[in-house]
Amino acid sequence: MSELRQFDTDELAQLAQRVCEQVQGDEQIEVCVSTGRSTTVRAYNGDVESLRSGRTAAIGVRVIEDGRQGFASAGSLDADVVSDTLAAARRNVTFGESDPHQGLAEPDGVDSPGLDLSDTAVLRVSDAEKIAAAIDLERRCLSADSRISGVRVAAWSDGWSQSALASSTGISVQSEHGNCSVGAQPLATDGDETQIGYAGDAARRPDELDIDRVVTESTALATGQLGATKPPSEHLPVVLAPPVVAAFIGVVASVLAADSVLKGRSPFADRVGEQIADERLHLIDDPTEPTTLGAANFDGEGLAARRNALISAGVLCGFLHNAYTARRSDATSTGSAVRGTRSLPGVGTHAPVVATGDIAADMLNASVGNGVLVRGVSGLHSGVNPTSGDFSVGAWGHRIAGGEIAEPFREATIASTLQRMLLAICGIGATAEPLAGGMSMPPLIIADVALSGV
Repeated sequence: MSELRQFDTDELAQLAQRVCEQVQGDEQIEVCVSTGRSTTVRAYNGDVESLRSGRTAAIGVRVIEDGRQGFASAGSLDADVVSDTLAAARRNVTFGESDPHQGLAEPDGVDSPGLDLSDTAVLRVSDAEKIAAAIDLERRCLSADSRISGVRVAAWSDGWSQSALASSTGISVQSEHGNCSVGAQPLATDGDETQIGYAGDAARRPDELDIDRVVTESTALATGQLGATKPPSEHLPVVLAPPVVAAFIGVVASVLAADSVLKGRSPFADRVGEQIADERLHLIDDPTEPTTLGAANFDGEGLAARRNALISAGVLCGFLHNAYTARRSDATSTGSAVRGTRSLPGVGTHAPVVATGDIAADMLNASVGNGVLVRGVSGLHSGVNPTSGDFSVGAWGHRIAGGEIAEPFREATIASTLQRMLLAICGIGATAEPLAGGMSMPPLIIADVALSGV
C-alpha cells in the first residue's frame, strides 16, 4: 500500500508544497505531512510477551479565508486522499466563525538553531536486539532484590518520524528524528503486601540509555514502599523528587501558555513583570538544547524554535504564544506552537528546564530536618484548578525525620495553590536528575504544604 512506503523528507516537503500551490483567491493553506515507524517489545517470564511494529502516514490541511478556518486530516498520503483532504478542509471553512485574528504564521526572520537530530542509530537495532533488551531488563530487575517477586512491565520501545510543513505564507520546513526507551514496573512483596515501582529512560541512541539507573530506581521504589502507612495530617516542609517537580512544572507551564490566559484559565494573567515565585526559581523553555528529547528546529507552525524565559529570579517574564494567540494579544509568536500532524496548533512547551540551585543531593533531607519526601503524585491534572491555582493531589513517599529518610507513607494528599507553592520554594537541588521523558529536573524544597492522611 502506498501510504506505508517510506518517504524521505525531501519527498514529504515537495508533497506539502504541491498542495500549498493549489491556493485559490484570498485563501491561505498550510499542509503538514508525516510518516513514522515504531516498535514495542514487552517481556514476561523470560520470554516475549508481545512485539508490535507498525508504520504510519498522515496529512493535515488547514485553510483560512476571511478569518474563517477549516481543517481536515487523513491517515494516508495517497494522491486521491491528499486531494480529498484539501477539499474537505475547504468545505469546513464554510462552517467556521469569522475571527479577525485567525491566520497562518508568517516568516519572522528568526533563524533555526540548526540542530542535527537525525541520528539513525535507533534504526540499526534489530528485532532480536530489542527482544534481548526487554528480556534482560526483566531479568535484572528480578535479581536486584530478593523481595522482587515479579515484573509487571519490562519493555523496549523505539520510533522514527519524518515530517514536513509548508504554507502559502512562505514557510517550508522539514525534520526527521528518532528515539528509543526502556521502562520497568517491578513488584515487591513482603508477606501479603505487594508494592509496585516504576522507572524508565529515553534517548536518541540505544547506547545512551541508562539501564542500570532504570533497574536501581524501579526496584528501590517498589521495595521502598513496603510497610507504607497513611501519615498524620499536618503542615510541613516538603521535598519534591524530580519526577514530581517535572509534573508540577508541566502544570505551571500550561497556565503560562497564552491560550490558557486568553480563556481565563490562568491564575497569572496580567502579572507579567511581577514576582510570582521565590527568587531562586528560573524556568525556561529551551528546545535549542540538543541533549533533550524536546529539542527541535521548528515549532508546530514552522517558525524557528527558540529559547523562552518564563520565570527569571521568580519574576514572570511573559507567556508562550503561537501565531493566533500572538495576534489576539498584540504580541509576537514565541515559536511555541505544538501539534500533531492531524491536529490544529496549540500552545505549549517543548523542553522546560528549571535551573539548578545550590543544595547538594546529600544535604537535601538534612536541610529540611523534619518533613516529607514526595516521590510520586496521582491525579495532578484533574486535581488542579487552572483558574484559581488550587490543587489537591494524591501523594506517596517517605517521611524525613532528623534530616534522614524515615518510614514510607502512602494514600496521602498534598494541597496548596500554585501561587503559594512557587513563592514557598526555599531550596533547589544542585543536580538535575534525568527523567524518563528525556528531560532533567532538580528536586525542590517547599517550605509549607498541607499533608492529609489519617
